[in-house]
Amino acid sequence: MHPHHRPEERRLSTSVLVIGTGGGGLRTGIELAEAGQDVLLVGKRPRMDAHTSLAAGGINASLATIDAEDSWQQHAADTIKESYFLADPRTVEIVTQGAARGIADLERYGMPFARERDGRITLRFFGAHTYRRTAFSGDYTGLEIQRALLRRATELEIPVIDSLYITRLLVSEGTVFGAYGFDVGDGTRYLIHADAVVLAAGGHNRIWRQTSSRRDENTGDSWRLSVEAGARIRDAELVQFHPSGILEPAHAAGTLVSEAARGEGGILRNALGERFMERYDPERMELSTRDRVALGAYTEIKEGRGTEKGGVWLDVSHLPRETIMQRLPRVYQTMIELQMLDITREPMEIAPTAHYSMGGVWVRPEDHATDVDGLYAIGEAASGLHGANRLGGNSLIELLVYGRVTGQAVAEYVAGRQTHRRSPEAVTEARAEVDGLLAADGDENVRTLQRAIRDTMTEHAGVVRDEAGLQAGLARLSEIEERISGIGVHPDIAGFQDLAHAFDVKASALAARATLQCALERRETRGCHNRSDHPETDPALQVNLVWSADGTIEREAIPPVPGEIAALIPEAVSQEGKLVE
Repeated sequence: MHPHHRPEERRLSTSVLVIGTGGGGLRTGIELAEAGQDVLLVGKRPRMDAHTSLAAGGINASLATIDAEDSWQQHAADTIKESYFLADPRTVEIVTQGAARGIADLERYGMPFARERDGRITLRFFGAHTYRRTAFSGDYTGLEIQRALLRRATELEIPVIDSLYITRLLVSEGTVFGAYGFDVGDGTRYLIHADAVVLAAGGHNRIWRQTSSRRDENTGDSWRLSVEAGARIRDAELVQFHPSGILEPAHAAGTLVSEAARGEGGILRNALGERFMERYDPERMELSTRDRVALGAYTEIKEGRGTEKGGVWLDVSHLPRETIMQRLPRVYQTMIELQMLDITREPMEIAPTAHYSMGGVWVRPEDHATDVDGLYAIGEAASGLHGANRLGGNSLIELLVYGRVTGQAVAEYVAGRQTHRRSPEAVTEARAEVDGLLAADGDENVRTLQRAIRDTMTEHAGVVRDEAGLQAGLARLSEIEERISGIGVHPDIAGFQDLAHAFDVKASALAARATLQCALERRETRGCHNRSDHPETDPALQVNLVWSADGTIEREAIPPVPGEIAALIPEAVSQEGKLVE
C-alpha cells in the first residue's frame, strides 16, 4: 500500500476509553463523568441498539418490597448455589450488596419500573430465586435501562462514537496506553491515546449457530482484544444455553422468547404432547433453572421426541389474554412480526440457544482490573459472578453495580498515574495489521469461515459435550484457522463491513479455541456444562479454569463462601434429572 493511499487517521486523546456502548460501558462512563473524569465511549454498533436493549426479563435486587424476608445474603446464597459453586464469593457479595443502590441509580436516571399501586417497585419470580426480587419494565427491561443510561450520558455530554471498530489495544511494557481502530462506514482510522481502557464489548455466544445475539455482536471481540494485550480468559467453557430460542425465520433463529413466558405459567411439551419437564425436575417443572430446562429440551429433541423442525412447544395460550398482553407484550409482538403467530391461541416452537458467556476476561473481584495494567473488563466481557449457571436477572444488575465500582476504581487509577508510557512500535503494528487485511486478496470468504466456526461449535460444543466430539472440534478449528490466513477483504460502497467481519472471525476463532480446550479439560458435568462421558460432578473440579493465549489452562482455587451466606444455601445441588444422555 503506497503511503499516499493511506486513509485519513484521526488522533484522539482521553483519560479513559470505554469500548462498548451497552449497559456496562454506559454506566462506567457515567460514573467517570460524574467524578469529573475525561471519558470517551466507542462502539462498533449503534448505541441505541446495543445488546443490552434486547434483555427482556428483568433486573435483580433484594429490595424486599414484596417478600419482606429477602436479603442480599439470600440473593448471594442463591447466586452461589446456582453457579454450582464456581462463582467467586467476593464478586457475588459486591453485586448482591450493591444491587439496591444499582436500582436506585436507575430510578435517578428516570427508569420507569413497574410498580404496585402504593408506588413500591413490583418484583417477580425468576427461575431458582428463593424470593421475588426481579424488577422489570414490561418485558422491555433492557431497552428501558439502555434508554435511561443514554439519557444520563447525554446530560453529562459524554462523547460517544458509533460504528468505530477497535482492532487492537495498544500496550507498552504491560501497561495499556490506548487503542487503534477504524470507522465501519468510511474506513477512517482512529488512534486513541488513553490512560486506562475499560472493555465492555460483550461475550462470545455468536459463535454458535442458534444464538440470541445478532450477526455482528458477541463475536468474542473482548476476548481477542484482551488476550492479545496480555490478559487471560476464565471459565471459557461455561456458556449458558437459554431454553427458548425460536427456530424461524432463519435470519432471526435463536431470538429469545423471554423466560417470563415460563414465569407467567407457560407449559413445555414435546411433539408427542407430553409435558416433558416432569422427567427432569418434577417439582419445579417449567420454573426449573435454565440449564435443566435447556438440557430437558435438548434431550427430547435429540432422542427423537422433538418437532419436525427440531424443537419443542412452549404454550401460553391457556393464560388469560389480558395477562399475556400485560406481562408478555414483547413476546406477543415478536411472534406476530416474525411468524404471524398469535401466542394467545397457538404454541411457539423453540429450541435451546447459545445465550450468555458466563466466563470471560479474568478480572479481580474488587475492581475488575485485568492482568494488564490500566485495562479493566466489565459486564458479559468479564467473569466471576455466574459460575456454571447464571441466575436470570443477574446480568443486568451486574452492569449497574460494576459500572459504578469499576468507574470509581478507574478514576482513582488515572488520578494516581505519574508517567505515561507509549510505544511507537505498538502503533506501527496496529496500523500494519489493518493494512495487511485490507491488502488481503485470498479466495477465502469471511462469512463462509464464520459459518464454519458456528457449525463446528454447534456440532461439537453445544448443550452436551464429550471427549471425542471436542477433539474433533479442535481438529476442525485448526483447519479453519489455516483458512483464515487466506481471506480476501473487499471494502465496497456499503463501507468497511467486510474488514469488520474479518476481525470478528479472528475473535471468533480465538474464543472457539478457548471454549473447546476448557470444555475438554472440565471432565465432569456441572451446571451448563454437560459431559455425557463424565456424567457426575467432580469435587476436585470445583475450580475456575483460566486459559492463556498459548493454550495452557491453570486451575484457580475459589475462595470459601462466608459463613453468613453459606448458612443460607440449602442442601447440595441435586444432580437429579441431569443424567439423561
